[in-house]
Amino acid sequence: MAEWFVFLPQVRMEIDDIVERARVAETSGFDGIAFIDHLEPPGATHQSIWEAMTIATLVAARTQRLTIGHLVLCDAFRHPAVLAKQAVTLDAISGGRFELGLGWGSWPAEFERFGLEHGDDAPARVARMDQTLGLLRQYWGQGDPEGPIQEPRPDRDIPLLIGGTGPKTMDLVRRYAQWWNVPSHQLDRLPKLLPTVGDIGVSVQQMVGFVGAHADRDDVIATSTRRFGHLGSGLVCGDATELRAHFAGLAAQGVSRFYIWFADFAAPATITEFADTVIADFTH
Repeated sequence: MAEWFVFLPQVRMEIDDIVERARVAETSGFDGIAFIDHLEPPGATHQSIWEAMTIATLVAARTQRLTIGHLVLCDAFRHPAVLAKQAVTLDAISGGRFELGLGWGSWPAEFERFGLEHGDDAPARVARMDQTLGLLRQYWGQGDPEGPIQEPRPDRDIPLLIGGTGPKTMDLVRRYAQWWNVPSHQLDRLPKLLPTVGDIGVSVQQMVGFVGAHADRDDVIATSTRRFGHLGSGLVCGDATELRAHFAGLAAQGVSRFYIWFADFAAPATITEFADTVIADFTH
């Protein structure tokens, strides 16, 4: 059975709008919600963006069932000891509903702009993330018993999600992750890489231009393409029947979780109709 998450970048939205969308997603039947982690919106530095862990904590407090996570937290933004403490705290606050998605940085410009180290040095960022993942295990009491351990320890193994398909990233996925997120524009690599990751879960982030029952098809497609056509195969447009077929095809390739990024910025009515017509009937 596939899992369905709303992917909701916390950009250009009031906090109450974010909470509303999370609650609608929960009521409608989505399994989780994921946010982004940037100091400024990539490519739109004039826009506002809320801090990732704080937003996730608020949404955890305002929901009951949704899994809360990120695609993905930027490793370089937080010291590993601080990240370990934040993750345990958020997992406890949410009653075990937090997943830690972690990446080594997709927007080098903000590293330089805000004075973060290793902004343009990809190998250094990968090495730092490898170190962070090892330290998280240590701080959570899963490493050297003589090494530093933080209290309280997590009540469970907090799931780790890592995204990407590069060789160094895939090495981290195999050694640390419970979930592997495949960029939708790199799905052609899935058949070759899937046998190398064992039995971990596979997810895909998909931008969706959803043509609802009362929507103008041409308008939805035109608007979605104008906003997100640069994503190429990362954008799919269609009605409920077409989208069920699209996601069934991905599921047949081994994808077990879908992060749905709505081209209309996740209007509550869109979330509800998508859940009623695509998710509810997905296996039928």
